Parts: sequence; structure tokens; C-alpha cells
Amino acid sequence: MKALSLFAGGGIGDLALRSAGIDMVVANELLEERADLVEFNFPDSTVISGDIWKSKESILSACKGHSIELVLATPPCQGMSKNGRGKLLSGVRDGRKDPVDPRNLLVVPTIDIFLKLDAHTLIMENVPEMKDTLIPIQEGTGFIKILDYIRFRLGQEFVSQVKVIEFADYGVPQFRQRLISIFSRHPNVVSAHKNGFSLFPSPTHSKPGTQTGLPPWRTVRDAIEHLPPLDASSTKRAESKDVNYHRVPTLDQRKYFWVSSTPPESGAFDNQCVKCGFEGNPVHGAKKNFHGINRSNKTTPIYCMECNSLLPRPTTVEANGNVRLMSGFTSAYKRMKWDEPASTLTRNLSYACSDKKLHPEQHRVLSLYEAMVIHTIDDYSYEWKRASGKKVSDKLIREVIGESIPPLGLEAVFRQALTILREGTVQADCNEFEGNLEALLRHSNEQLQLNMPIAS
Repeated sequence: MKALSLFAGGGIGDLALRSAGIDMVVANELLEERADLVEFNFPDSTVISGDIWKSKESILSACKGHSIELVLATPPCQGMSKNGRGKLLSGVRDGRKDPVDPRNLLVVPTIDIFLKLDAHTLIMENVPEMKDTLIPIQEGTGFIKILDYIRFRLGQEFVSQVKVIEFADYGVPQFRQRLISIFSRHPNVVSAHKNGFSLFPSPTHSKPGTQTGLPPWRTVRDAIEHLPPLDASSTKRAESKDVNYHRVPTLDQRKYFWVSSTPPESGAFDNQCVKCGFEGNPVHGAKKNFHGINRSNKTTPIYCMECNSLLPRPTTVEANGNVRLMSGFTSAYKRMKWDEPASTLTRNLSYACSDKKLHPEQHRVLSLYEAMVIHTIDDYSYEWKRASGKKVSDKLIREVIGESIPPLGLEAVFRQALTILREGTVQADCNEFEGNLEALLRHSNEQLQLNMPIAS
């Protein structure tokens, strides 16, 4: 089976395609340095670098003669994610941003290309918030949910199933929830859907203690405990000579003080006094403001209530010399837990202030190599090299990992889809498929008075 990959990033998701036996013959990626990674790791594929709006014809031309059957599309999530949505709403209130993030409209050229190719199956991946994300209808006549827009464009020939996948359930040592949407007109898929079968694979792992008979989730301990220790206090101790990419950025004296004072399974904002040993200082917390946005408390003490010493908590020194608590999420400067999957890896995985990115015990963040292992990239044949020969920076590696999804989990999705496409057999799961397509289309027409196409 031949496939087109849209918004390919650095090609991490395409590793799952290749491993499942699907030939990714053409890929498109906006950013040249990421497309360069794809080109190196998929030398037999044609890689089109550039804006999908402007590259539609080039993509279609590259696909000619290949009989593309499947399209994988992973459009950027920043306009839909919780963090991105919060920034957008703040910008709208301040008059700095349009209420519609243009990145959310990338579904339009995606469907244009898919329909032109006459492929039978479209698989999309994005954040769970995509399910409720709206895009505008032309001429200001209202808004429509992205998934309803896709169903409308594809028509009743296609069936669809949508599910939020927890990748820890598929052997990935990382909590990462993504919305997987499958649209297909292939007879085997249509038959499976109409008979109430799930197009999604059954979990291979489960939360410890649940009565499923499955192996427990893979944990941070399972993934990285065996690796050489590192320490962010100096460049010499922050890098391993024996394991490539097993290195971390050093921390300045203040940040190292906060991190080194943080006990296992805790966060630096809750650190107690290291001078007098008093452990009764109030810990950090958060609450929602009048906009409904969760904000960390501003009154968390930074001086010990017993001896008045500065606590080893994240603080900022202002221009006038005053010291105040650092603003940020309560999960910043927080350690991962050994015996759970890691928290979701993001573009900021090498920053101590990012969400639960401190090593469970050692005084540092995760190394690049540990991130590759936790993201399951290390399970596949992939090199951090560019076809142009240009250097691959640590920043690029972080961004590609943070913007992609673990290929091991995605491979399970592809293998299930291939089983159905080739054999027409699936495991029964009557509770995991989306409702009747005709009813959804009727609801969309009644509620939104559709006037296609969507505004570009």
C-alpha cells in the first residue's frame, strides 16, 4: 500500500507507516530543516518542502503514477491545544489576534488533496481538543466543527471513526493522548463500521492494578533507569561519553539549588527550608481566574516562616532587587515518577521549567537520548541527519520530538487498519465507534445551515 504523508515534521510518524509495511512515497513538510530530515531517512520518497496551500499542485504531481491509497495527515496542533487555545483567547481579548487560528484551516487543503488523489483512506492525528475546534463557514454564515467539515466534504460514501488514544496503552513509556480520526470508503472498512466493529486496536498494556490481564504500562524506570547518571552542575558531568545524545544542559547556581533540593515525586515550588529544616511552609497551588483559566497562586511563600531564609523555590530577581515567586504552571520544576509513564514530551523537554521534565532522582532534565527512548524513536531505524549535510541542532531534535507522536503507538493503529483493509476482519468493540454519518450530516445542516466551501 502506498501513502502520502502531510505535515510530516521530521518523519517520526512515518516510521510507523514504514514498519507497518506501508510505502510512504511522497511527503510534505512546511519547514526545510524538518523536510531535510525526512529526505535523509526516507531516501526513496519524494519530499516536497513548503506551505501546503502553495504546494498542492507539486504534491499532486509527485503522487502521479503511485496510486496513493492512504493519506496520513498530522496538521499542527498549536491552534487547538490547551496551551495554544489559552494564548489565542488571551490575544483575542486584548485585540491582538483573530478568533480563528489560521493553522486550524489547514484541514481545507488537506481534504482538497485527498479528494484529488481518489485515495480510499484518510488517517488524521491531532490533540483531543480537535474534536471541538470550530472553523468558519464562508461569508460569515457561522462555524462548523472540523470533523463535521471533513465528513461533509468527503460525503456519505465515507465512514468515520474517531477516538482519543492513550499511547501508554500501547507500550509507550509516556502519557500522550491524541485524537485519531479514520475516514474510509474501502468496502472492508465500510462493512466493519456498519457492523459495529472498531477500527482501532485493542490496548496491549494497562494501568497497574486493573483487572485486564494485560501487562502494566511501561514506566520511566523501565525505559531509562539503566542509563549512565548525569548531573547539570557542570558540563563535564552533564554528558555521557558512552551514549550518544545522552546529554543535558547545565543549570546556573540558583536553578541547580532549586532542582537539587527537590525530593523524588515532588516539585521545586513545594521545597522546604534547607537551612533550618522547617517543613511547615505552605506549598504551591493553583485556581481558576474569572476567565476560567487556571493560574498558579501568587501568595506562595518564598521565605521560611521559621527562620526567614530564602526557600529553594523558583524565584525571579526584579530590577529593584526584590525577589518574587516565578510565574508559571505548578508542574514546572517538577520530577517525573519512576514507576509511571513519563509526562507528555513537548518542544520544551530540555527546560527544567517545562511540565514535569525533571529526572526522577538526578539533578537535571531528561537527556535527548532519554527522550528518544521514551518517545520510542530508538525502537526504529532513524538517524538525526539532514539530506543537505547541514548540522542537526539539539533544538531541532527537541522540536521534532515534541511535535510528533510516538511511532510505536501509531504503528498499532496502522497495523489494525491494514488488517481490516486487507482481510476485512477486526475485533468486536461496539462501544468505540462514532455515530451514524447520515445523522451527523443532517445535524450539521440543521444547526449550522452549511454554505460550503470553508473560507480560506
